[in-house]
Amino acid sequence: MLQFASVTGLVKTILIILLVYFGFKILARLFAPFLIKFVAKKAEQRFGDQFGGFQRTQPNQRKKEGEVTIDKIPKTKSSNKNVGDYVDYEEID
Repeated sequence: MLQFASVTGLVKTILIILLVYFGFKILARLFAPFLIKFVAKKAEQRFGDQFGGFQRTQPNQRKKEGEVTIDKIPKTKSSNKNVGDYVDYEEID
């Protein structure tokens, strides 16, 4: 048994698709600020969890103005002397 699509069925389908599309756009516009705030808050929490540990390990002492403290001595990089010979070159036109 063959069934043919009717014009009214096609129009209903197109109207339903348009209604869902525009409904989604309106809802997205309403809820986007809340979603962005939620995502930003979660990212801030993750950033604080990863890098907040450094603040907890250091004592929260008040320092006088102008006082300098060194928490870590930087490591000096030694250069490798066995990198090869320097070859001088000339440009040829």
